[in-house]
Amino acid sequence: MKHISAIIFGAAIVIAAYFLGNAYVRRASPAQIISVTGLGNENFTSDLIVWEGHFSTTNTVLKSAFDQLNSDKNIVKEYLTSKGIKAEQIIFNSVQTTELRDNKYENGNYVGSIFRGYQLTQTVKIESQDVSLVENVSREITELLNKGVQFNSYPPRYYYTKLADLKIEMISKATEDARLRAEKIAENSGSNLGDLVSAKMGVFQITGQNSGEDYSWGGAYNTDSKNKTASITMRLDYKVR
Repeated sequence: MKHISAIIFGAAIVIAAYFLGNAYVRRASPAQIISVTGLGNENFTSDLIVWEGHFSTTNTVLKSAFDQLNSDKNIVKEYLTSKGIKAEQIIFNSVQTTELRDNKYENGNYVGSIFRGYQLTQTVKIESQDVSLVENVSREITELLNKGVQFNSYPPRYYYTKLADLKIEMISKATEDARLRAEKIAENSGSNLGDLVSAKMGVFQITGQNSGEDYSWGGAYNTDSKNKTASITMRLDYKVR
């Protein structure tokens, strides 16, 4: 009986040693992983333009200043529509009123202020998919000076309305680029590419074409250039067999 117990005990030790040894081998030989980053980029031309500017008048009488501003507004609207911009694309914002005063000093000491009048300012915004038309108008807007309107123009901003579709296409390109890189690495190491373990998308970047702009960690979105370059990265992790 003692002999049988010794045999059973010895067999248990052998079996336990086998499983412990096998577990050690598994821990000591983890699955090999290839990590690659693919890039997808695309050049495109903006199909939406947003352009803004403002005009103002000054008068010591508030009503007179408002009447003059309203007259200038009609001149601006008539000018823009005569250039081919549709009336529904012209948006006039609310009037901003500023009281103008000059500081008064006596012997270097501030003693109060002198009222100079009221300045009324109104901003106009145009949003259109006729990019070339609005660009031309923004360059010729100084013609309003001949009509007695001092118009201050801001640089146009450019956008793309099909950005969601473009992003999907670029993700596909970046993923394919990463997969090809992984296959090449596996081939050069004498291995075969296995299953995809994980995929992580980088930030979406939009910069002006040939602008030399820096990428941003949070993603860049250029609105100054009509012609842009969009890019995105994909990081893929593959098993290697």
